Amino acid sequence: MLLAFDTSTAACTAALFGDDGECLDHRDEVIGRGHAERLVPMLEGLLNGRRPTSIVVGVGPGSFTGIRVAVAAAHGLAIGWGADVAGMSSLALLAASARSKEAVASAMLGGHGELFVQQFGADLSPVTELLNLPPEAAARSVDAALVVGPAASILIDARGWGEALDILPSARDALRLPPGLRAVEPAPIYARAPDAKVKSAA
Repeated sequence: MLLAFDTSTAACTAALFGDDGECLDHRDEVIGRGHAERLVPMLEGLLNGRRPTSIVVGVGPGSFTGIRVAVAAAHGLAIGWGADVAGMSSLALLAASARSKEAVASAMLGGHGELFVQQFGADLSPVTELLNLPPEAAARSVDAALVVGPAASILIDARGWGEALDILPSARDALRLPPGLRAVEPAPIYARAPDAKVKSAA
C-alpha cells in the first residue's frame, strides 16, 4: 500500500492506495492552521491499523510550517514502518486535483504579495519552472486559460482573462501525477527565504 499526504496549504489531505493503485480511502479537511496537531490523528483514522510500504509526501512550495510538518512526519513514519519515502510537488498535486483535460497553471500565495506559479500540460508534465513572482509578472509567465489554486483569482485578475478555479490539493489525486513528479527528493521546497531570521550570536 501507498500513503500520500500534503499539508502545504490550508488543507490537510491524505489518501491510502492499494497495490493496484486504487484509492482505498482518503481524508480532506480545510483547517487553515494546526497541521501539526491534526495530521497524525487524521493518518491514524485513515490507516485504521494498516501499514503502508511506501509514502509520498507533498514537499511544497507553500506554507513553511505545513511543509516541515508533512516532511518530518513522512520521514518519521518511514523509519518506524521500514517504508520507502518520496516527495511530490504540491503545485503538481494541485494541478492534478483540477482533473482538467487541458493545460493548467497552479497558483499559491507565496508571501510578501508574491505568488508561487507553475504551468503543467494536459498530461501534467511541467511546462514552466516553479516561479515566485509578483502577480503581474506571474500572470505573464503562464498562458493556460485555466488557473487553479488558492491564488488563482489573483492571477486571473492581474492577467485580465481566463478561468480561476479556487481549489486546494487532494492527496487522492497523487497517483494521477507522472511518476517523476511523485519521486522527487523528500525534502522541503520553499522557493523563497523564510520570513523569520535566525539571530546571530552576540
